[in-house]
Amino acid sequence: MIDYGTQVVGGVTPGKGGQEHLGKPVFNTVSEAVTVTGADTSIIFVPPAFAADAIMEAADAGIGVIVAITEGIPVADMTRVKMYVDSRDCTLIGPNCPGIITAGEAKVGIMPGFIFTPGRIGIVSKSGTLTYEAVDQVTKAGMGQSTAIGIGGDPIIGTTTLEAVQLLMADDDTDGIIMIGEIGGDLEIKAARWIQEHGTKPVVGFIAGVTAPKGRTMGHAGAIVSGEEESAEAKKRVLRECGVHVVDSPAHIGAKMAEVLGVTA
Repeated sequence: MIDYGTQVVGGVTPGKGGQEHLGKPVFNTVSEAVTVTGADTSIIFVPPAFAADAIMEAADAGIGVIVAITEGIPVADMTRVKMYVDSRDCTLIGPNCPGIITAGEAKVGIMPGFIFTPGRIGIVSKSGTLTYEAVDQVTKAGMGQSTAIGIGGDPIIGTTTLEAVQLLMADDDTDGIIMIGEIGGDLEIKAARWIQEHGTKPVVGFIAGVTAPKGRTMGHAGAIVSGEEESAEAKKRVLRECGVHVVDSPAHIGAKMAEVLGVTA
C-alpha cells in the first residue's frame, strides 16, 4: 500500500482550539489544525480564485499530502504554487483531479469508493471518468485495485504521471499498473521512457483523444496538442516502443491487464 497520510484536517476528534460543527472540528487556520490534531493530509475544495492560497497555506503548515480537487485554478497561480510546493517537504496531487484511494483502506478524494475492490492493480490517470471505467473492468476481470491516483488534467499539476508510476512500481501490494493519459504535453512519454529503463511490472496504457483536432482543447485544460509528438497516435507509438501494452479502446483496459498477468475471471 502506498502511504499517503493518516489524518485529514477536519476529520478527527475535536481538540483544544477547535469548535465542533456537525460533529467535526473547525479551525481558523491550517497551522492551528495541525498543531491541535497532528493532521498530515489536506483536501482542497475551495473556489479557483482562492485555491492557490489554500494549497500554499497547507504546505506552509507542514501538511505532507495535499489533494487539490478544485478545477479552473489560473495557470499563473499554479506556476507559483508549483514552485512553492516543490521547495517544501510535501506532495501535491491535482488540481482538477478526483483524488487518491487505496481500495478498502483509505480515500482522499471524490471518487465513488464503493466501486473499488481491494486487489493488486494500480491505476494512474488524468481522467476521473476513465479511472472509474478501468476500475469496473479490472473488477469484472477478476482483479481488484491496490491504489488509484487521479493526477488531474490541468496544464500544471503536482504529481506527474511518471511520479505516480514510480510510486506504484515501488509498491509491494501492486502487481500491474494501468496508465491512462490523453493528448497534450509529454507526461506519458516521460513515464514510458522511465518504464523502458526501470520498469519491473507490466503496464497497460490508454491515450484518449485520437480524433481531437490539432490545437483544440478537449475536455481538460492541459489536453491541447501543440506539436506532433503530443498527439494521441504519437504517444501510443512511443508507449509501445517502450514496452507498454497499449489498447486502442478504453473498453479493453481490463481484459488486456488480465491477459498480461495471465488472470482468468
